[in-house]
Amino acid sequence: MAQQFQTFEDFNNYMRNKAVEDEEFRARLLADPRAVIEEELYLSIPDGIDIQVHEDTATTSHFVIPPSAKLAEEDMHAVAGGKTGGWCSPNDL
Repeated sequence: MAQQFQTFEDFNNYMRNKAVEDEEFRARLLADPRAVIEEELYLSIPDGIDIQVHEDTATTSHFVIPPSAKLAEEDMHAVAGGKTGGWCSPNDL
């Protein structure tokens, strides 16, 4: 059964915690994030969506900001292949 998340933050926290607790999961997530996320959420991510996972180190930290508000709703639908359901952006959760 797929994990259920109320918000994108819930999903991020789940994935981060699992990656900290499970080294095999962490290695798979770094090697093939698309496959791991599809497996965790029981969904298929459209081909046009790029998934990147970055690992912080003692000297490098990553800060992720949301998409620009200038990205129109039509653009979001075009990126998602005009589909509803399935993969969604953080703003959709």
